[in-house]
Amino acid sequence: MPTHEKVEAVAELKSRLDGVKTVVLTEYRGLTVQQLAELRKQLRAVSAEYKVVKNRLARLAIQSSRFEELRPHLTGPTGVVFSKEDPVAVAKALQTFAKANQALAIKAGYVEGQMLPPAELKALADLPSREQLRARLVGAIQGILSQLVGVLTAPQRELVYVLQQRGKNAAE
Repeated sequence: MPTHEKVEAVAELKSRLDGVKTVVLTEYRGLTVQQLAELRKQLRAVSAEYKVVKNRLARLAIQSSRFEELRPHLTGPTGVVFSKEDPVAVAKALQTFAKANQALAIKAGYVEGQMLPPAELKALADLPSREQLRARLVGAIQGILSQLVGVLTAPQRELVYVLQQRGKNAAE
């Protein structure tokens, strides 16, 4: 029979999963408490949260939900990353931490409706962030617009040059 604490833990995990864009399962075996605290700090910086979960309770929480595909990966010591924000930023933070701490293993991820294996999460981390993409787009549009303004003002500019030359010639 389930205890009150287990029922609460499953309900809390279900509530954390509501409305998330990104869920990443990790194996934290070999990480110290300090390293886990550093991982949580880095993930908080990108509006993500890290929680160590019991696999049995996590299986109950994802049962009959869109995260059902994560079930086979709930083995061994499992930590879960939750994020309602930019999935690229989360992937970058995890990748950066994993490079510095080889003990962190990424098992699988669920990003905006798609299951992603660790290799695809790494590819996601290599993408530019949403802000960088926006900046590139604005820069490209700004460049095109400035060229357009240059082309549209060219006839008037040429007319001014011709009139200036005519004025100089008439004055001489």
